[in-house]
Amino acid sequence: MPVKPRISVGETFRSPFGRGGQGHSVKSFADLMSETDISFVSSNRPSTHRMSSVTYDFMDSGVTPRFSTSSDTSFASIHSGPKFISPSYHQGFSSFSQDSGRTSFTGSTQSLGDMESEMRRLKLELKQTMDLYSTACREALAAKRKATELNRWRIEEERRLEESRFSEEASLSIIEKEKARCREAIEAAEEAKKRAAMEAQRRLNIEKALKGVEKTKRAKDNLSYHDIRYRRYSIEEIEVATQYFSESKKIGEGGYGPVYSCYLDHTPVAVKVLRLDAAQGRSQFQREVEVLSLIRHPNMVLLLGACPEYGILVYEYMAKGSLEDRLFKIGNTPALSWQIRFRIAAEIATGLLFLHQTKPEPLVHRDLKPGNILLDNNYISKISDVGLARLVPTTSENVTQYHMTSAAGTFCYIDPEHQQTGMLGVKSDVYSLGILLLQLITAKPPMGLTHIVEQAIENETLKEIVDSDVPDWPIEETLCFAKLALQCAELRRKDRPDLGTEVLPEINRLSDFAEEKMIHFFFAKDFGPSPNHNLTSITPPISQISEVMSNTIAGNQGSPKSQSSA
Repeated sequence: MPVKPRISVGETFRSPFGRGGQGHSVKSFADLMSETDISFVSSNRPSTHRMSSVTYDFMDSGVTPRFSTSSDTSFASIHSGPKFISPSYHQGFSSFSQDSGRTSFTGSTQSLGDMESEMRRLKLELKQTMDLYSTACREALAAKRKATELNRWRIEEERRLEESRFSEEASLSIIEKEKARCREAIEAAEEAKKRAAMEAQRRLNIEKALKGVEKTKRAKDNLSYHDIRYRRYSIEEIEVATQYFSESKKIGEGGYGPVYSCYLDHTPVAVKVLRLDAAQGRSQFQREVEVLSLIRHPNMVLLLGACPEYGILVYEYMAKGSLEDRLFKIGNTPALSWQIRFRIAAEIATGLLFLHQTKPEPLVHRDLKPGNILLDNNYISKISDVGLARLVPTTSENVTQYHMTSAAGTFCYIDPEHQQTGMLGVKSDVYSLGILLLQLITAKPPMGLTHIVEQAIENETLKEIVDSDVPDWPIEETLCFAKLALQCAELRRKDRPDLGTEVLPEINRLSDFAEEKMIHFFFAKDFGPSPNHNLTSITPPISQISEVMSNTIAGNQGSPKSQSSA
């Protein structure tokens, strides 16, 4: 039996898969792979470190492991514990031991060097692989952590989004509630505003009423104070002057009582006595005294005095009577010339405008008609019965329907709107003025007069309806006069012109035209013009002119001259 060469311990090959003396158990590759699987990422086990330690234990043992590339060697056959070498490997190793005995020491050394080189290379590759694997694991771990964070962030964002949605819904709900409250608040504010406006209006009405009461009181106080402006006559003085109200002194009868002419304080006056049976007589008296005692105007009948105890008024005496008497030639008085009629129209409009411009409120006459226009010796016209219309008795004896109605004023002269609605204004007097102006040029009764004049203008027959007692009417100016009168007598108040800005300027123009014609007429008869005549104050020469013109007209008609002392 040949002697086997003795191989020292340092020269013998040891299994690279088992190093019993190091105290480490060698695990199979499958176990290693199971421990280094990426599944450790989910369990947070750092298995890479253990695998690395096993690998480096192989290297540090000083034994060169053999990795066979043949098919009879498998990493899967490696087991931990005493049985770590498979039978196939043991057989190969025995053959190798036998063959190695037959090889030389030099060949063994060379093979060992190659193996060491191969092992170093493999170790380097394994190290690189493990580094790559560790890097991949770290990246996978970082990615998983990042994915976890992203998932957590997504969940957090979803939660925030849900909270935002809930918050938005809650906000919308709050907004809707606030809108509802706002609408309620607006409605409440509107209601409060309406109530405040109503309350303010109520307070204004109360204040206005209080001011009215205070104003009335002041007016009464002022009137009481101003009562001293008119002369107070005793009943004895008036009885003596009127010869105890003799019928011979009686010059007229009004709706409120008789009128007497007499002398008081050596002055011709007209005395009006209120009817004792008139229910409103004393109020009527008080009204006229209060108003007329404060009125001073050339075209207003002047109140000279009164007897308050017996309801007697004392006026200035108007020698030529009323315009109605002159238009209808009562007592065979001569007709008025068209020049005088135009001037009278201007005087009436001037006096009426004065009443409408009184303060604090305009004074409405309410009963303007030819019977309440009086003429003095100079044929200057003045408005009478101011302030009486509102207190005239509703029924009176010896007064026909032509003169009086149940309404204040005379029927044909009353504003139709005032009759229908009871609304009274300055335009009510404008209507009465229009009817009066039509009577000035036609000398006809007021009933249906507007229709007659309208038809005449349409048919161009105005010359046929004007007063025939006046032969020389200027047709063009008379047509303007008639059209202006019809405008004043419009049924609707809003269609009537303004007295101050429209009516009076046109009437003044026509009056100036008439005065020029009057002066030229009397220059031809050697009459000199008055140096200071005007619309409100005519001097005695003008009176002479009027008398001459009236006589001329009467002479042309073949009627005798007559005068009325009414």
